[in-house]
Amino acid sequence: MKRNGYYNVGNEMNEAGFCPDCPTQTIYDPPVVQYEDYYHPQLVNVVQNIETIKQHHCCPVYKHYYTHSEKNVMVSSRRGGKRAKASSKKRSKK
Repeated sequence: MKRNGYYNVGNEMNEAGFCPDCPTQTIYDPPVVQYEDYYHPQLVNVVQNIETIKQHHCCPVYKHYYTHSEKNVMVSSRRGGKRAKASSKKRSKK
């Protein structure tokens, strides 16, 4: 008998005393790959080289030196007490 497009080989065949000798078949589906991840600590040494560069710079620091000179100038009393000039040279402009 056909039900829903399929042959029914259930109880109706067994009631008639008919039992077909169907060999057992084995089929294999492609394997399903399943992964289990396990993590383990691994020591990794990281070496970081540090290079120190010492830069030296010259910067001017002014140190003042002063010179001192003395001069003796004779003043004549006849001139009425005028002072003598210390320098008679004039500056020249470029």
